[in-house]
Amino acid sequence: MKKRHEQKLIILSIGLVIAFSIPVSMLFNSSQEVFGYPMILVYIFVVWMVSIIISFVIIKKYDE
Repeated sequence: MKKRHEQKLIILSIGLVIAFSIPVSMLFNSSQEVFGYPMILVYIFVVWMVSIIISFVIIKKYDE
């Protein structure tokens, strides 16, 4: 894997650290519900799912 693609994964990791930090996560800690689930739970799983998809695309597209 080229250095440029490794940098994309590092940027994704830094973005995840920011997305899962307490101040950002607490923005979604409310009494609202999405399909019966608390908003914080939906936020965590959506961010997690999107990060897995982005990682898969980067690795699959640029794997040599």
